[in-house]
Amino acid sequence: MMLRIPALLSPDEVRQCRQALEQASWQDGRATAGPLAAQVKANLQLPLDSQTGQAIGDLILDRLGASALFMSAALPLKVLPPRFNRYEGGGTYGNHIDNAIFTIPGTAIKVRSDISTTVFFSDPEEYEGGELVVEDTFGHQSVKLPAGDAIVYPGTSLHRVNPVTRGTRYASFFWTHSLVASDEKRRILFDLDQQIQQLSVRHPGDPSLSALSGTYHNLLRMWSQA
Repeated sequence: MMLRIPALLSPDEVRQCRQALEQASWQDGRATAGPLAAQVKANLQLPLDSQTGQAIGDLILDRLGASALFMSAALPLKVLPPRFNRYEGGGTYGNHIDNAIFTIPGTAIKVRSDISTTVFFSDPEEYEGGELVVEDTFGHQSVKLPAGDAIVYPGTSLHRVNPVTRGTRYASFFWTHSLVASDEKRRILFDLDQQIQQLSVRHPGDPSLSALSGTYHNLLRMWSQA
């Protein structure tokens, strides 16, 4: 499932984050890439111990926790602290699939990368190229969203970032370990939850809502791996 989360961050939050990112110290993105990924990766990243990255990452995680859309789609158990990249001057990241397991820095906690998320900090008109291209069962999708928006897609997807030929593309990226490992099962639960929410608005108090809600939670109980 691929899902856009509009306005995860407010314009003021985007502006403040962007100013901090522009003033931060960046390093070669290959520092966090495996041997194969390093061959197709040409970008800049904030160091994992960057105070700027940690502060903005905390803001993103706070806003995700308040996003009913993200919570319904991701069913998060653990979220890797957000990371940050910068593309400019032809910077690109060729086709790759992300690592299956990440370790939260400074801990022994493992995070399975069920779901990938990118949060944009540059508006589309600020740069040329830089599309996030994702290939999966839902087809071939090219994504370039307004600053503050996020895109969520399966961590199993083959994806790339096209070369940025003008301007600078700032973004955050991270992975979620879901309560439900299967993307297909998460999609069923998400669709069911969205229908329940819509019915509760159109027909409040309808007794069928309790039955549907029970079905949702029984499926979640059956499929969850908490």
